[in-house]
Amino acid sequence: MKLSKTSSNQAQAIHGRLASRRSALAGGALLLAGLALWQAAPTSAAESAVVIPAPADEKAAADNASTETAVIAGGCFWGVQGVFQHVKGVKSAVSGYAGGDAASAKYEAVGTGRTGHAEAVRVVYDPRQISYGRLLQIYFSVAHNPTELNRQGPDTGTQYRSTIFPANADQARVAKSYIAQLDKAKVFGGPIATTVEPLKAFYPAEGYHQDFLVRNPSYPYIVINDLPKVENLQRVFPAVYRSEPVLVNGGA
Repeated sequence: MKLSKTSSNQAQAIHGRLASRRSALAGGALLLAGLALWQAAPTSAAESAVVIPAPADEKAAADNASTETAVIAGGCFWGVQGVFQHVKGVKSAVSGYAGGDAASAKYEAVGTGRTGHAEAVRVVYDPRQISYGRLLQIYFSVAHNPTELNRQGPDTGTQYRSTIFPANADQARVAKSYIAQLDKAKVFGGPIATTVEPLKAFYPAEGYHQDFLVRNPSYPYIVINDLPKVENLQRVFPAVYRSEPVLVNGGA
């Protein structure tokens, strides 16, 4: 249920994660009832990690490059950001929008599914510590389910599509090659739905979306859908897991 807009940005963010985004409700009692129903929905369960091979085609780090950037989308940006904030070598992970234009890069507009935007995360990383290919391996393995088309868990719509936005031709080559490799290996229960789209621009999301997982670890959506992803990161990729997340709004 999507509730009517309130004066609280935090409330807007919470309302936007209830199972349906079409009907408008109002009032505290309805909000509590909606949360209770949403928590009980079996479709909210987090996906299990899938252990997958590393990409056979890897992108070489640019000479003397201290940082590079990857932009990826895999459903709600809260969980995707939360995963990459716990990856060694990541300098920053920012939630935002990619695929549409600047005018429509706003949460309420993107939530309609008609802007062309996907909820995305911009990952700035040190290629001397972690490669682009390893980031994609984490993305496909623990950050989301790449076989779901225009949805992730309880969230539906093109804004939740699985998409890689390459920053250059090398990233595009590695991404396409890796998708083909994983499909051929049949490591998932179905074909990969991930698209590779040109990166027009990345627009950071509103401040109340940043560091959402870290700031709201007991929020039901995070507990059910996203904390298991961070746990899977630690279990499947222990060598690159960092216990202290790198934050957007201050901190580690």
